[in-house]
Amino acid sequence: MRITRIDFEGKPGYYATATRRRECDVIEVTILTPELPNGRDQVVLADCEEDVYSMADCLHFELEGCKGTRGDIDDYYRALLKLSDC
Repeated sequence: MRITRIDFEGKPGYYATATRRRECDVIEVTILTPELPNGRDQVVLADCEEDVYSMADCLHFELEGCKGTRGDIDDYYRALLKLSDC
């Protein structure tokens, strides 16, 4: 089994999708908000634990609208780890 896509939902109207294609070294993340209905794309190195955690922090902030505690961010981080090489 291989996980290739994870969808996230934050507060109403705030969504994100993280994907990773086979043989690809990056995780592609698209964040959709009311301010950016067409989305904002970001790329994270799949084998860099620091980048993956930073993306988790960013996802929490964008989707929840506030700075998260380590426990809040860890939920996003654990999900992103399923797509990473870490």
